[in-house]
Parts: sequence; structure tokens; C-alpha cells
Amino acid sequence: MSFKQGNNPTFVNQGKLIKYAIFAFLFLFIFAILTNTTFLTIDPGKKGVIFKRFAGGLDKEQVYDQGFHVIMPWNKMYIYDVRTNEGQEKMQVLSKNGLNIEVELSYRFMPKPDKIGYLHDEIGSDYLRRIIVPEIRSATREVIGKYLPEELYSTKREAIQDEIFNRTSEAVGSKYITIDAILIREVTLPPKLRAAIEQKLEEEQMAFQYEFKLDRERKEAERKIIEAQAKADANKILNASLTSKILQDKGIEATLELANSQNSKVIIVGSGEGGLPLILGNQ
Repeated sequence: MSFKQGNNPTFVNQGKLIKYAIFAFLFLFIFAILTNTTFLTIDPGKKGVIFKRFAGGLDKEQVYDQGFHVIMPWNKMYIYDVRTNEGQEKMQVLSKNGLNIEVELSYRFMPKPDKIGYLHDEIGSDYLRRIIVPEIRSATREVIGKYLPEELYSTKREAIQDEIFNRTSEAVGSKYITIDAILIREVTLPPKLRAAIEQKLEEEQMAFQYEFKLDRERKEAERKIIEAQAKADANKILNASLTSKILQDKGIEATLELANSQNSKVIIVGSGEGGLPLILGNQ
């Protein structure tokens, strides 16, 4: 007995299953490709710029915001984090007098959101290593090289920090990057130099306190002199205005007031000094 393969239902079903499996595999393969290259989601805090393979290359003007986007599978989307990021840098620099100082900096930066197309075209996503770090290191060396270690350690620290920020911000601004802040976190000096600076600062503080006390005592002495002089001038004016006649009139007025009081008293007219009444009483 013989069977023809083409008329066997079993072989026909197997052929259909293989055909469907191939179609399903191709569908899943194409869907996976389209999912990764055509359907894109840009997360919050990020923006994208597209490279059009067959339509002029990188589109530097159009920036894609966060959310869902559909692009052609032969194009490519480059996504940039445009939030404020923080970095740190530790380096050795020379001060004005040639001493070696270790400085640790922290800085905040971000790409300019509307310029990421130009940033990607001219520099690339590795802009931190290529642009920011070299500019910060260069500005730090130039600025600190103009100051003495004690100025960096105490009095001029904020001014040095601001100058480093201004230099770096100006340098990276033309590269489509924004520097938000540069902070000096720590300054490490040679141990002997640090001890000498701390001692000097302590002595200056003590001298300042001593001068403050002297100034306070000086002002207090001046106040007492002025007060005594004012009293002397007042007494001088008062003595010059008092005559025997005025004093006698004042004495008569006081005698009359005492005579009208309820206290027991004896008044002798003309027996007091200067002819004033003499008052005798038990109270």
C-alpha cells in the first residue's frame, strides 16, 4: 500500500503550522525592531535630538521634549539629561609663593536645553570630560596662582571661589553648557604652614579683641570727662546768676511755705544769717 504525501492531511497541517510559525517569527522580529527604534519614550528631565540618516543628518534645531515619540526606524534619537547635575574635582595647585596646595571643588552644571543639537554635533555626550573638567582645572590653577596660601585658607576664599566660577562659566558658555555654581569644599595645606597660619590668625584675633577693649575704655573716659565738664559749666553759670538779693528772696519764700505747714514751730524774725527769719521747731 502506498500514500501520496501531497494528499496526506497530516503533512498539509504541518506545512501550514510551519508557515504560520515563520510569519509569527517575522512579525515578532519586525515588531521588536520597530519597538526599539520607532516607538520611543523620553523620560522627565531629558530631551532628545534626532539624526535623520537619509534626510540631512543631525537636526540641530528641533529638540524633542519628554513623552512618547514615533520616528522612522532608520533614524536615531540621542537623548540628553538636561537637569542640574553635580560633579567633584580634586587637584594639586601652586600658590603665589610656589607652595603646593590641594583643593577639592564641587560644581553644578547642565547642558543648555535648546542647544543640545549643537552640543551633540560639536562636542558629543561626553562634554563633562571634554569641556567642563579641563576648564575648571585651568581656571582654578590660574586664579589660585595669584594668591597666597593664607588668603585661600581664610580671608579671600569667597573671592577666589567667585573668580573661578566666572572664568569657567564664561569659557563653557560658548560650548552650549551652563555652570550653575563652583564651590571650594576643602583646602589642604602643608601641616607646618597650616599651623603657622592658624597661630597668626589667633594672634590677630586676640589683638583685635584687645584693641576693642582699649577703644571701649577710651570712649568711656571721654564720656566721663564730657559729663564732668558739663556739670562744671552748669555750676559756673548758676553761681554767676545768684546774688545776695536773689538768695534772700528765695529764703523768704521758703520761710513762708514752712510757716503755713501744720508742724509746731517758733519763728524768730531777723535772727537768721543775712537777716532771714530763724525757724525753730520739734520737727
